[in-house]
Amino acid sequence: MTATDRSLELIETAAQAAADKLAHDIVAYDVSDVLAITDAFLLASAPNDRQVKGIVDEIEERLLKELSAKPARREGERDGRWVLLDYVDIVVHVQHSEERVFYALERLWKDCPELELPEDAEATRGKGAEHANAADAGERDAADPSDELDGELR
Repeated sequence: MTATDRSLELIETAAQAAADKLAHDIVAYDVSDVLAITDAFLLASAPNDRQVKGIVDEIEERLLKELSAKPARREGERDGRWVLLDYVDIVVHVQHSEERVFYALERLWKDCPELELPEDAEATRGKGAEHANAADAGERDAADPSDELDGELR
């Protein structure tokens, strides 16, 4: 069994909405062969809670407006660390980057076929790591130079 055309349409629209709100590392899996409860998972992440919520709101708005789809369930919104939108045919996971690394959902679904996504969504691959590296570099640059003595940290 493979994901239905409706599921693929929902995934494509949700992935584009996430990309438009600058989500990182957008990926989708066809889980229809291993799960009876849904056809596909969409995973996306963002570097902060506020952006997670913005991505979720955009996905929900676009799916309602363009495809008349409303989630059967929405969980995790209060904390903004991991929000789940359950559309029955698909489940959307938008996670804070730290949760994405910690829970590593990709590892759970790596044997499932990856679904093709819009070009904008595909272009987000690796953006989470780029953002983390840039943030780390910024923190190092902002470090107090008086912490160095003869090229070594005290």
